[in-house]
Amino acid sequence: MKRLKTNCLSCLLRASKDKSLRTVWPCGSLLHPCWPVIMGQEPRTLPPSPNWYCARCSDAVPGGLFGFAARTSVFLVLIGELVGHTERVSGFTFSHHPGQYHLCATSSDDGTVKIWDVETKTVVTEHALHQHTISALHWSPQVKDLIVSGDEKGVVFCYWLNRNDSQHLFIEPRTIFCLTFIAQTPVTKGCYLATGSKDQTIRIWSCSRGRGVMILKLPFLKRRGGGIDPTIKERLWLTLHWPKDQPTQLVSSCFGGELLLWDLTQSWRRKYTLFSASSEGQNHSRIVFNLCPLQTEDDKQLLLSTSMDRDVKCWDMATLECCWTLPSLGGFAYSLAFSPVDMGCLAIGVGDGMIRVWNTLSIKNNYDVKNFWQGVKSKVTALCWHPTKEGCLAFGTDDGKVGLYDTYSNKPPQISSTYHKKTVYTLAWGPPLPPISLGGEGDRPSLTLYSCGGEGVVLQHNPWKLGGEAYDINKLIRDTNSIKYKLPVHTEISWKADGKIMALGNEDGSIEIFQVPNLKLICTIQQHHKLVNTISWHHEHGSQPELSYLMASGSNNAVIYVHNLKTVIESNPESPVTVTEPYRTLSGHTAKITSVAWSPHHDGRLVSASYDGTAQVWDTLREEPLCNFRGHRGRLLCVAWSPLDPDCIYSGADDFCVYKWLTSMQEHSRPPQGKKSIELEKKRLSQPKPKPKKKKKPTSRAPIKQEVYDGNEDESIRESSGPVENGVSDQEGEEEAREPEFPSGVASVGMWPNPASSSGGLYCYYISESLTKKRKARSMLPLTTSLDHRSKEELHQDCLVLATAKHSKELNEEVSTDLEERFHLGLFTDRAALYRMIEVEGEASHLENGHPELFHQLMLWKGDLKGVLQTAAERGELTDSLVAMAPVAGYHVWLWAVEAFAKQLCFQDQYVKAASHLLSIHKVYEAVELLKSNHFYREAIAVAKARLRPEDPILKDLYLTWGAILEKDGHYAVAAKCYLGAASAYDAAKVLAKKGDAASLKTAAELASIVGEDELSSSLALRCAQELLLARNWVGAQEALKLHESLKGQRLVFCLLELLSKHLEERQLSEAKSSSYNAWAAGTDGPFVERVTAVWKSIFSLDTPEQYQAALQQLQSIKYPSATNNTPSKQLLLHICHDLTLAVLSQQVASWDAAVEALLRAVVRSYDSGNFTIMQEIKKRTTLNPFLLLLGCDHLRDKLGEHQSPTTPAFKSLEAFFIYGHLYEFWWSLSRPCPKSKQSEQMLITCKELFSEKHASLQNSQRTVAEVQETLAEMIRQHQKSQVCKSSTNGPDKNESEQVAEQSLSSPPSEYMWLFCKCFLVHPCVIFQTWPFPDVLECCLILLHIGSQCPGSVTQDMQQQAQELLQKYGNTKVYKRYCQTFCT
Repeated sequence: MKRLKTNCLSCLLRASKDKSLRTVWPCGSLLHPCWPVIMGQEPRTLPPSPNWYCARCSDAVPGGLFGFAARTSVFLVLIGELVGHTERVSGFTFSHHPGQYHLCATSSDDGTVKIWDVETKTVVTEHALHQHTISALHWSPQVKDLIVSGDEKGVVFCYWLNRNDSQHLFIEPRTIFCLTFIAQTPVTKGCYLATGSKDQTIRIWSCSRGRGVMILKLPFLKRRGGGIDPTIKERLWLTLHWPKDQPTQLVSSCFGGELLLWDLTQSWRRKYTLFSASSEGQNHSRIVFNLCPLQTEDDKQLLLSTSMDRDVKCWDMATLECCWTLPSLGGFAYSLAFSPVDMGCLAIGVGDGMIRVWNTLSIKNNYDVKNFWQGVKSKVTALCWHPTKEGCLAFGTDDGKVGLYDTYSNKPPQISSTYHKKTVYTLAWGPPLPPISLGGEGDRPSLTLYSCGGEGVVLQHNPWKLGGEAYDINKLIRDTNSIKYKLPVHTEISWKADGKIMALGNEDGSIEIFQVPNLKLICTIQQHHKLVNTISWHHEHGSQPELSYLMASGSNNAVIYVHNLKTVIESNPESPVTVTEPYRTLSGHTAKITSVAWSPHHDGRLVSASYDGTAQVWDTLREEPLCNFRGHRGRLLCVAWSPLDPDCIYSGADDFCVYKWLTSMQEHSRPPQGKKSIELEKKRLSQPKPKPKKKKKPTSRAPIKQEVYDGNEDESIRESSGPVENGVSDQEGEEEAREPEFPSGVASVGMWPNPASSSGGLYCYYISESLTKKRKARSMLPLTTSLDHRSKEELHQDCLVLATAKHSKELNEEVSTDLEERFHLGLFTDRAALYRMIEVEGEASHLENGHPELFHQLMLWKGDLKGVLQTAAERGELTDSLVAMAPVAGYHVWLWAVEAFAKQLCFQDQYVKAASHLLSIHKVYEAVELLKSNHFYREAIAVAKARLRPEDPILKDLYLTWGAILEKDGHYAVAAKCYLGAASAYDAAKVLAKKGDAASLKTAAELASIVGEDELSSSLALRCAQELLLARNWVGAQEALKLHESLKGQRLVFCLLELLSKHLEERQLSEAKSSSYNAWAAGTDGPFVERVTAVWKSIFSLDTPEQYQAALQQLQSIKYPSATNNTPSKQLLLHICHDLTLAVLSQQVASWDAAVEALLRAVVRSYDSGNFTIMQEIKKRTTLNPFLLLLGCDHLRDKLGEHQSPTTPAFKSLEAFFIYGHLYEFWWSLSRPCPKSKQSEQMLITCKELFSEKHASLQNSQRTVAEVQETLAEMIRQHQKSQVCKSSTNGPDKNESEQVAEQSLSSPPSEYMWLFCKCFLVHPCVIFQTWPFPDVLECCLILLHIGSQCPGSVTQDMQQQAQELLQKYGNTKVYKRYCQTFCT
């Protein structure tokens, strides 16, 4: 396929006449393939979805420029974004005047209308004339500089761009949904207007007649897959488009997203044509919001539509078929996952409650995306494909749900019956563990699904029985490892590819490594100090199998650590090993790490995503940043490396976008620092914010000081507002201003001038006489009292009825009716009538008027205390006084009343008071549980400790629960107290160390030592010393190491490091300065090694061989990784001093073999890191100087023994490195007059030791092997890529050249097979372990250069020998050019 340079959509159809460039799309139309090519090159691949419920938020102009409003910006297809609004964009329109196609206008909920130049993506001008939310926008098609906008209060503004003038008109106080200009059509000779309404009709209006002329009723279309949702009528958004040159045709949307083309000449038949009637599934699936036309340069008419289904579609008006579809995202892109079986399928978990599966290998449709939404109903936060089963996709949601989708069927997903209590963080497939693994081979699956949730629990789900219960693996971890302390909160899970090792990341920053089948803990990595967000194992198909033991991890502290766990896993230790040193450290991000992914095409290449808004590619073996992607406008949440293209990476963020980008096209190599990082943060903050609620104006009758109530509501709103998704805020943080409250008795309040003030200001309040009068008490029987103040006739009638009732032996029906009507006479008749009067008074006078306490008093007068309590409890009106009187009704009534009052207090959020009442009836456990469930932990502990037995388990549970919450909130000291109270000292020490500063680590180490956790104490003390070492606080570091006797060996290392640093500082070889040296570091007399041993003897009491041997054994168990060019200088110096300490200790115990090996390791570290300064200092300051031995001191050689010692090769390598250093010193001195001293001549003679034929041959073989491996790796990648493309492509036939290329890759020729064999036959010594040796050819070149600069200084024999070595072994790329210079 040819690559075309274009920036418009019109070329898609204009170039379709070129037969060599045509592509047949699924719908049958012919489109130019530059659209998928260009969209593939463009970084943005899936944009945010167009805004909903906007009458005009998409538009296009002739030539192919198309854009739509998405959240707070405008997305221009193939161009980019227009960014500037701070809230949702509600309108977007182009200028349709020739010469002004590059201008467009936008309106937003932020109250502004902006005019843009799309070529420069800048604002030309803007206005904020509206006082209310803007709801409609249009650019006049007749007047080229007129932009019209309307708002929700019915105000329309006309703005003239060129003269910067405006006018407004008020039509009616209702929301304006749409604005349009009416032009007279030449065909019909009149003005007509089409309108659509929620009444499901389309009406055609004649503007000249002023009445409707046609009504079209929307049809109910039965499509495959079900009928119309009954609630669709409420959501109907009827969109219309009247084609410009076709006055008898009208396009409209329908109920379910269909598009209809109406024939207005046959309206009586209601004749319409359905778009894409012949192709199933091409229509929108939900209501359509916008329709906009597009005319190409070859006069093709297109129609673009946006819908609630989040798709943008392009229609050919000639065929009514869909040309292409652009999918979009309606939420954060939380997760990305490539299928390991169908390698081109990318699953995307989105915050709009849908899963997208994107076939990235599709040739005919560059956006072949399927949506899955059934059974999800929440944000999709985690995804994971089954490793072997095709189409099996596991997903986790924000509400804790875990399920399985079959992406090749239309069936709803299977949902696990066990939910997480919080968000699902991670999903992973791994081997079954007990109890699932205890079944037979046919009774259990080969792989089970593991999910990690926000509550810190990892669950194992049986994919065969998702309806069954999932198992918490913490129980298995406790039983296998006999753990009694609280397990850490898990935040991440990752299985090694072979399924034998599982890594768990924790909230405290630790990573635990477990071994199957019973999850035996073999290693704990104490590197991160904050929550671990992501863990990833290196793939196993690289050229170096040992790299499969590399594990990368990222946390909230913005640093990525890579650990090599080969030694730990292969040794299978009996007790867990603690790792505190990383294999590689990748620093550069400025915010927390959210995702990491290894490249499946390279060895040791990693990509990371961060909250700093960038994705970074690293070479982990060299600790080098390679490239940095900055295309997102938000925080990155996920990243995935394409399994097919080594140069392609996908990333998702909270800007509603998924980007496909190429590493080779990035301008930057490192994450942004300083101002650039601040700019990215500003871009991220340009997100839509919830609008603050309007403050209610105070309506009090008295003046109030304004300063008292002028708060910063807007600032509090900004701080409390969360991320906005789908145009709706996740949380409403606004609080209305409270109205001032005044005493109910205030009748009038005024002010008078203060006589003591010269300014005459108003300061004092006064109260009128009405406030001093005593209020009359409310009557308990107001109805009865009012009935006694009626007319005289009514009062006389009351007397007659009362007399008849009192003196009649039997009451007839008439008298009984009169007594019921005159209930107030119950005060003078019998008790039953009195009770009826009290009930009427209570209900009618007190309850209905809001005075329940008076009603309760009336009921008490009746003596029905139990009834009063029941009524008050049912209405939630119990009071302290009623409960206090409850014992009068009996003990059981009192118990019931107290419980009811406690429940009522809980509904009123008075939990402490409710607990106190429960304690009064001896319900201690209920009171404690009430306080605990409402987070009153301090009060709950006080009650439990005062009222329960000390050994009661609920007390420990309270301590642990409160400690976990305090730990999560960052209150580590108080959390440690809680763990100590729960007798969990191990957890107390760990939580104190979480902050990671020196003071916290020291306190945690002391605490662990006090409680007998020696191993933890030792680990924390060492971490504290290392933190102090970074600050060059030598005194503090030694004090920290004193905390534990097992760290005595480390004290010796730090002592030697301090003396060496002091020496380098005095010689001005070190950039760092320190003033906190110990007193014993001041002396500078005598050889360096003697000073070191003297300090060890005087300060650390190291005198006898047994003491030296014990220290040596402590340090020999510690191994550090090899150095690289990017190893920090402080870390390098510590590792070198560790080796030097081993050398000095070995010398003191006469272990000369170990001394030589340790000294060689120190020299090789400085050699590998390229630090010749430290290398020369080691040579000068140690007594084991091979150069002096060559001058006549054979003491060390004698110590090694007369016979061939196993360390003899190491000694020779050490000699070679020291000669190598002197050779460089001599070369650097050539800037001065040529040295002629005997020492220099003898030094040059000793350089013959560097001309080792054996090492030259071995080094040449290693270089050859490296070149062959690089060639083979490239051949394998090309071969795999060709096979994948061949199997997935079903397009046109390939030409002859492509077939020949594929054939050459699928069957490698004989010369490639020879390279494959040569990789193993070049040299037999390659497979054996050899000691490091300086590069022989490099030494030959330096010696020949010295001979050319100082003739006569190098003998002819040596020059001839150097030239022979170069001619024989200088055939590789590195030395070929230099060998030609000296050998010709």
